Parts: sequence; C-alpha cells; structure tokens
Amino acid sequence: MKLAVIGATGWIGSHITSEAIARGHQVNALVRDASKVTQDNVTVTEFDLTKDDIATAAAGNDVVIAAIGGRALGNHEIVANTAKQLLNALAGTGTRILWVGGAGSLEVAPGVTLVSSPDFPAEYKAEAIAQGEALDVFRASTAATAWTFVSPAAVIYPGESEGPYRVGGDSFFTDAKGESKISVTDYAKAMLDEAQSAAHLNQRISIAY
Repeated sequence: MKLAVIGATGWIGSHITSEAIARGHQVNALVRDASKVTQDNVTVTEFDLTKDDIATAAAGNDVVIAAIGGRALGNHEIVANTAKQLLNALAGTGTRILWVGGAGSLEVAPGVTLVSSPDFPAEYKAEAIAQGEALDVFRASTAATAWTFVSPAAVIYPGESEGPYRVGGDSFFTDAKGESKISVTDYAKAMLDEAQSAAHLNQRISIAY
C-alpha cells in the first residue's frame, strides 16, 4: 500500500510513519524539513501546507494520513482549511484520508463535548476546537473522498504497546479505572489497522484502552 503522511516528523506522525514502514508499506513523508526525517526506507518530500499544492503532494497514494495540529505552525485555522483542501483535491481519485483528530470533540453526554467541560486544560483548548472544526468539515463535505477521523483517548502518552485497544465512536469512553488513555505506539497501530482495513469509512472513530 502507498501511504503519504503529512506531518511525518511530528510526535504522532513519526510514530505512524515508523509503524507503516514496519508493516512494509511504501511511505512518502510530507514534511517541512527533510533533515528531520530519521527513518530509513521512506521517500521524503519537502512540503509546506501554507505554500505548496496539496493535490500534487498527495497524488498517487492509496491513503493520505494527516497529522496536523496547528500548534507548531502557530496557526489553528490551518487545521480545518487543510481538511477542506484534502477532501476537494482527492475527490474521485480513490485515495482515502485518515485524519489524526483530537479527543475534545468526543461527547461526554448527548450534545456535550469534552472540550466544553470546565476542567478541560486551557492550553489545549484552541487546538481541540480547531480539530472539532475539522470534523465538521469532514461531515459536511459532499466531495467524493472517503475519510476516517481518528480521535485518540483524552490522554495519549509516550510508551510502547500495552495490549489491545478498543474502537469507539463519538462518545467519550474510559477503562475500568475510569481513565481515558492510549500510548502513542498503540494509537499508531490503530491508525495503520484502519488504513489496511478501511473498516470505518466516512465516520469518526475513537481509540482508547
């Protein structure tokens, strides 16, 4: 399978890239600075979301995985804008989009999102709202592009695989201890599992233990 990873040198993006390489996929890392790519067996394309043509960069892949937070660029508006550009650029090509989403738009009660909770960390709020706006873009799109928005647990942390993960939908869910968490390694595994299976087209899924 040919995969392009936008944001392949970011924390989550680099783990997704490594997992894809380990599974034997052809990986094209779309990054602003090629010198930051540390993996072998990967094609590297320098790509700037603010300047370069996303249609050209993403062309010819089976799946485009986008790991875009906006925080590193100091521009949260780029998140939803990139979602819209990808949907339109890939329409009718057969290329699917897998989107590294946030947990903030998950529902803690019907119609009530996690980001609207009083104790949601202020430093992550702008990014969470931006990811929620991207989800709205995907859901409203009429473009002929298949997509999957993959929300991690509330806490995604450094670490190796800890075992089976669960796949949910729009509702925030926790483990037996009342915790919502996933290691970045297992999140990357879940992303590649979805890339290979195409099991949840045109919907949001959530990943947690």
